[in-house]
Amino acid sequence: QAGPPDGGWGWMIVAGCFLVTICTRAVTRCISFFFVEFQAYFGQDYARTAWIHSIVDCATMLCAPLGSLISNHISCQVGIMLGGLLASAGLILSSFSTSLEHLYLSLGVLTGLGFALCYSPAIAMVGKYFNKRKALAYGIAMSGSGIGTFILAPVVQLLIEQFSWRGALLILGGFVLNLCVCGALMRPIALKEDRKTAPEFLEQDYVSKAHKRDLKRVSICSPLIKTWSHECLCYCSWKEYDFLLMPGFMVLAVSVLFMAYGCSPLFVYLVPYALSVGVSHHQAAFLMSILGVIDIIGNITFGWLTDRRCLKKHRHFCYLFAVGMDGLCYLFLPVLQNFTLLVPFSFTFGYFDGAYVTLIPVVTADVVGTFSLSSALGVVYFLHAIPYLVSPPVAGWLVDTTGSYTASFLLCGFSMIFSSMLLCFARLAKKIKRTNLQSLSNDTGTKQHIWTNGAIAYSVTAELDQKDVEFLAADTNSYGNR
Repeated sequence: QAGPPDGGWGWMIVAGCFLVTICTRAVTRCISFFFVEFQAYFGQDYARTAWIHSIVDCATMLCAPLGSLISNHISCQVGIMLGGLLASAGLILSSFSTSLEHLYLSLGVLTGLGFALCYSPAIAMVGKYFNKRKALAYGIAMSGSGIGTFILAPVVQLLIEQFSWRGALLILGGFVLNLCVCGALMRPIALKEDRKTAPEFLEQDYVSKAHKRDLKRVSICSPLIKTWSHECLCYCSWKEYDFLLMPGFMVLAVSVLFMAYGCSPLFVYLVPYALSVGVSHHQAAFLMSILGVIDIIGNITFGWLTDRRCLKKHRHFCYLFAVGMDGLCYLFLPVLQNFTLLVPFSFTFGYFDGAYVTLIPVVTADVVGTFSLSSALGVVYFLHAIPYLVSPPVAGWLVDTTGSYTASFLLCGFSMIFSSMLLCFARLAKKIKRTNLQSLSNDTGTKQHIWTNGAIAYSVTAELDQKDVEFLAADTNSYGNR
């Protein structure tokens, strides 16, 4: 197919991704309801108990490239179904745990690995099916996290009260099996862009005539091709990950590290913090529900807005604005000491959380293109792993040490603000550099052509010395992936 269909079966892919985000991200958020139960049952402090949520998030993001690898070279459907079985097994085994260490392995490692095999491949599939309405499609798909949190927050609290934390985990294990149904919906699609590396590879001298004849019939990266040579696999793997050398992706990656550090602790400590300032258990659950439902509005409205012509070219700035606003919300949280003040906080933080979560795959696709989207998302979510692992225990250690949540929330807020400012300065620097390059081109009589993929090519009409040519070539390469 020449391009994404922007509809048709694509809406079923959106529905499948919507269910995947419910069963992965919403369930992960609701683990915070077990925090107080685990702490009381095992008699441990904040820092040790927080490792459970950290390991789930870390394993989900750390193994995201594995999910992309299985999706690219075997099948997206097989990867998501396998992930559903592993995640369900982890939750069911957790219901029989007798120590925190058991929970680290079952609820943390096994369930997190299962979520990893499902999350990034499902998100990447939406990008394969949509182009013009990509942000809206991602907004609907990613809203599953908010809708799931809104529904599951009171349900999980009720399950804990009725069946204890063991029974609640057992029921969640059965619920997560729905990931296998989501995997069945992920019908693969072959796009023209996916085959763009085949002609380049077929020109190589080390490819035999037999392999060339076979590979002309299929895409170079299509799964289960038994005629692949070792060189073919190496070449294909390199083409999937050559985006790692893009300056734009490097800046995005560093920004993601700081953003991920800040966003995770709130979903672990909002309920305990609310309880510590005198809010009841049901009101604390209601705060999480508010966070979830407003998250939905942020997903869909921000996705729709950034698809408009006036904002489509400014998606990066919309993304960094949303991240920065969540950072500011963190800074005000320590002075919000009652339920009345915490409700507007949940509204504001939830909206902008949904906004930037929707734009992560969109911004990534704008940087690397559709061909490398699955692999790039695997790397982006992989970069979430270490911050997700260390931030809740560090926040818990600060609570244990200082006796309050103030230091923890301020550190998270400044981390997210720095992430936003880093992207902002990088974009401004690139704009200034591009302006200087255009000025140089005009001064030297260079004619500039902008191709459809955003690359910049130069046809030199003036006589340039060798240093000028090398300078223009270097700048061309640095802007070639815009």
